[in-house]
Amino acid sequence: MNRRNFIKSGTAATGGIILAANGAVAANQGASSAMVFSPEWDKKGTPVKHSWAGLGNVDQMRWILRRDMQEQLVMCHKEIGLKHVRAVGIFDDEMWVLDKNPANYLDAKKRPEKRVNWRVPYYIFDSLVAMGISPVVTTCFTPSEMKTNAETVFDTKANISPPRDWKEWENFVKSFVQGLVDRYGIQVVRTWYFEVWNEPNLNGFWTGGLEGYMKMYEVVYGAVKSVDPSLRVGGPSTAHTVWLQELLDYGAKKQCMPDYIIGHIYNNDSAVGDPLSPFDGPKGDMENKSPNFVSGITRGARKLLDDASFKGEFHMNEWGLSWHPFAPIRETANEAAFIVKTMSEVSQLADYFAYWCLSDIYNQVGYGRETFHGNYGMISMDGLRKPNYFAHLLLCMLGDEKVPHAGTNLNDSCNAFITRDKKGIKAIVYAFDTNYEPGNAPGTCRVEFDLPAGIDPEKVRFHKIDAKNNNIVTSWNEMGSPAHLKKDELLHLQGINQLTADNKGVKIEKTPNGHKALFAMENPGVAMLEVDYVG
Repeated sequence: MNRRNFIKSGTAATGGIILAANGAVAANQGASSAMVFSPEWDKKGTPVKHSWAGLGNVDQMRWILRRDMQEQLVMCHKEIGLKHVRAVGIFDDEMWVLDKNPANYLDAKKRPEKRVNWRVPYYIFDSLVAMGISPVVTTCFTPSEMKTNAETVFDTKANISPPRDWKEWENFVKSFVQGLVDRYGIQVVRTWYFEVWNEPNLNGFWTGGLEGYMKMYEVVYGAVKSVDPSLRVGGPSTAHTVWLQELLDYGAKKQCMPDYIIGHIYNNDSAVGDPLSPFDGPKGDMENKSPNFVSGITRGARKLLDDASFKGEFHMNEWGLSWHPFAPIRETANEAAFIVKTMSEVSQLADYFAYWCLSDIYNQVGYGRETFHGNYGMISMDGLRKPNYFAHLLLCMLGDEKVPHAGTNLNDSCNAFITRDKKGIKAIVYAFDTNYEPGNAPGTCRVEFDLPAGIDPEKVRFHKIDAKNNNIVTSWNEMGSPAHLKKDELLHLQGINQLTADNKGVKIEKTPNGHKALFAMENPGVAMLEVDYVG
């Protein structure tokens, strides 16, 4: 089933994505098949932009009204550099943005009249601003009072039709943006992003088609820019990263060029058949079960934007291994390895990558019940960090210069992201198992890693994400997988849910040319090695 039909039907897929073999290093390596890394320390590296940090997703704006959601956002702000949070539904009826005036209750004629009311959005944005986080304001959905048909999405019954009157919609959006500037000041709102709709190419999110979307984009663009021309407006925010060229062409024709371009991509989007998206890579990577589909789409989108001489930002603000709402593989070390693998390959091709999503506080096809239930979030409903969260935390610990490397027994699935900074070297080795299913016993990999001259062999830090290390889901399973955590159970899991080092798990050995690090890791898994310079 493709995402278009899934969103429309509201029927959840049941199971995690299974990927076919892709020449990965064997799960159980023999003594002669260690992954050997030979970084070219004497060569100048390339700058590393931490595009995996800064932008994050929440399911819907309404969840930011919850205290536990706000606590999770504060944690992400402090630990993984969250600066912008994106969510849909700011114009939902549940936000009461177009609602009755209680003062008219006793007047039968005036009682049905609706008025604009930004009270609930203001509370959401007040909360974010207080945290030091700027919103990505996704200008959807259509208030039911302004709809042209009865089509809706989610349990909130958010209307997905074009508005009945474009001038009315323009004034509505302009009133909203002007209110934001009046409340928070233009300097603050200039740090925000305005995103025109969400995945309008899916008929479960938008009934107006491509032509209707372009009109929506043009009207919202004009409304926002009429308040202040420097405010940032972007699109098309499409599934499969389609409609990029169409939006650029339309923007040039109508003088409403986007300030930034937005795409969404999941690795199993390839299951829809030949991708409509731009793609750059081997034909085999376009196939249903290739682990390289996200990277290929990202490269293709980057090439399209470069060929069009587009100078604005590029946000891949939804991405991941699987778009299925129920995918237990997301809560394993294999997902952590996929995140590091993909960021190692394409993180420098966009300004932001926002993994979908930050939290299991989520309800698009049903509200989660069990403590861990294969949902999208990097953080559980109880605020527990999953392996995919720790993958982001390790990425945030990388340096600012990427170092090229050679080696043996390396490939697309088993490799490393090697960096350095003024303090020392910081490298993440990943082993992604294309055949992995939750519950499979992990294999093992031996790693040999050449270190540069000038390192201090006593100043080593080593972290692993695997079936046991930094894996709260395993700890939960070991206590019997309780659906609802008792207070003492939650306190126990919270107490062990910190990034934990395994410094004794790595050996630094002297060589004729300096030093090398030796360690073992699981496949699937992730291992981060940090070694400081002398001084």
